[in-house]
Amino acid sequence: MKSSAIIGGLAGAAALTILHESLKKVDSKAPRMDLLGMMALSKLIRSIGKNPPDARKLYVYTLAGDLLSNALYYSLAGAGKEKSLLQKGAALGLAAGLGALLLPKPLHLNEAYSNRTSRTQVMTVAYYLIGSLVASALMKRLRK
Repeated sequence: MKSSAIIGGLAGAAALTILHESLKKVDSKAPRMDLLGMMALSKLIRSIGKNPPDARKLYVYTLAGDLLSNALYYSLAGAGKEKSLLQKGAALGLAAGLGALLLPKPLHLNEAYSNRTSRTQVMTVAYYLIGSLVASALMKRLRK
C-alpha cells in the first residue's frame, strides 16, 4: 500500500473523529457513534465471557479502534487507478455512512445513536463522507 494512502486514511479518520467529538458536545441531535461503538465492544467482550472495562477505558479503546479501523478503511481509496481517487473516496464514505444507519438494528445495537432523527441520519452519513473526502483529497495531493 502506498504511503499516501496510509497518510490520507489517517487524516480522514482524524477528521471524522474530530467532527464527531466536537459536534456531539454542542448538538443534542448529533450522532453518538462513540456510544454505539462502546455498546458493540461491550457486547463483543461479553460474548467471550469477560466483563467489559469501566466506561472511561471502554471509551478510549473504542476511540482507538475507530481511528485505526476508519484509517484502514479510508486508505482503500488509494488502491487502483489514481484518476478515480475522489470517486472511490466518496463511495467508501457513503457506504460507511449508510452502514452506520442500517447495521445497528440487525446487530442488536441501539439504533437511536445513528438514527434518532432525520437530522441525525443526515449527519451520520455526512461525517463518514467528509472523512472519506478528506482522505482521498489528501492522497491525491500527496501523489502530485
